[in-house]
Amino acid sequence: MTLVHPLLAPERLRAALGPDGARGLEDMLATLAGDPLRLGRLFPGAARRTARGDLGDGHRLEDAVRVELVGAAAAGLGPDALLAELGELYRYGDADEKRAVLLALGAVADPGVDGADLLLDALRTNDVRLVAAAMGPHADRLSPHDWRHGVLKCLFVGVPLSAVDRLADRTDAELLAMVRRYAAEREAAGRPVPDDAVRLLASTASTTDPEG
Repeated sequence: MTLVHPLLAPERLRAALGPDGARGLEDMLATLAGDPLRLGRLFPGAARRTARGDLGDGHRLEDAVRVELVGAAAAGLGPDALLAELGELYRYGDADEKRAVLLALGAVADPGVDGADLLLDALRTNDVRLVAAAMGPHADRLSPHDWRHGVLKCLFVGVPLSAVDRLADRTDAELLAMVRRYAAEREAAGRPVPDDAVRLLASTASTTDPEG
């Protein structure tokens, strides 16, 4: 059994889905309780059986539904089996499904589930939704090197640094040096420096960067 925290409080999700959508969700959860390996068949079409929509606080209904489905399947799977299922869902999913997988990884409570390879794949894209989801809580599985480059990727593609989990805790002199070089290159090219880069550098102005 692997614990996955819901993206949204269950009662709030069901209220947002309405009676028909909530019924569809409950039917899928019941199916997964009997056979967790049905996740791969239910996950792609989950939004069609429930609902889509922006909840207005950075969450989307379809993401919350899919994360809850992952949680139901995870209750009957060990860490390795869950990671294998998520890897398949990510590999064959569209952008919305990939984002939901990344959000589910961020909700996994078991340190034995390491989806760093999926995060790195997302960070190689220019899809702002995937990049933002990749830099959520599961990014603590990334090495310092990969995490720093993930922060830079956010600046490159326009993902707000507020999406980066534990940014203040993990910011170090090397990251600041990288951001400073990035800002200098932008200025030299006559291009604006993102406000987030300016704020990050200003908030840590007393930090000593390594040379180079």
